[in-house]
Amino acid sequence: MTKARSHAAAVLSLIDRIPRGAGRIMIGIAGPPGSGKSTLGDKVAAGLNRRAGQADAARLVPMDGFHLDNSVLDTRGLRAVKGAPETFDIEGFASLLRDLRQGGADIRYPLFDRARDRAVASAGLVPATTPVVVVEGNYLLLRTGGWAPLKDLFDATVMLAPPIPTLERRLTKRWLDHGLSRDQAVARARGNDLVNARRVLAQSAPADLLLGAAGPLF
Repeated sequence: MTKARSHAAAVLSLIDRIPRGAGRIMIGIAGPPGSGKSTLGDKVAAGLNRRAGQADAARLVPMDGFHLDNSVLDTRGLRAVKGAPETFDIEGFASLLRDLRQGGADIRYPLFDRARDRAVASAGLVPATTPVVVVEGNYLLLRTGGWAPLKDLFDATVMLAPPIPTLERRLTKRWLDHGLSRDQAVARARGNDLVNARRVLAQSAPADLLLGAAGPLF
């Protein structure tokens, strides 16, 4: 079994242990940039849908749709640190999570378009009938500012924490794929990206499941 499949199986096992009540189940997958949160979230949601035999048994909701617009970042002098906690609309994101937690209605949310480097309003949809929502984002477990209350909105949480050298390699490749030179890609990875990665690893609350280099830890 590959590491990605092993991680997805561990998260599915965690979900299976959550007591089923009348309400929606909320799962939070946190981790540094480059840790593989989106890939893991996709696999978990797909696994839940496959087991249920329906497309709306689970939906994945990324935090990235709440990036502040570049025009706002420019006004605040924050464009150079885009991706840091202060460059997200935390109030809007927290409001979405509370709405998802409550359920009872179809809920639309923004998605981030990397090619256009901007969020697209109402591009995502969680139907009212979806029983499990998987949320992924860097700062879901951050213990500072407006991020701190988010942990209580989840039934279970996961921290995906590869070693820093692995993150640096992945992040460098990400910037190379965006057309940067190797020197530029390394500078971007070692600068803002790894600063944020270390912040996530050092300042996040403990998760119910830790996925690191050594495998799942409950």
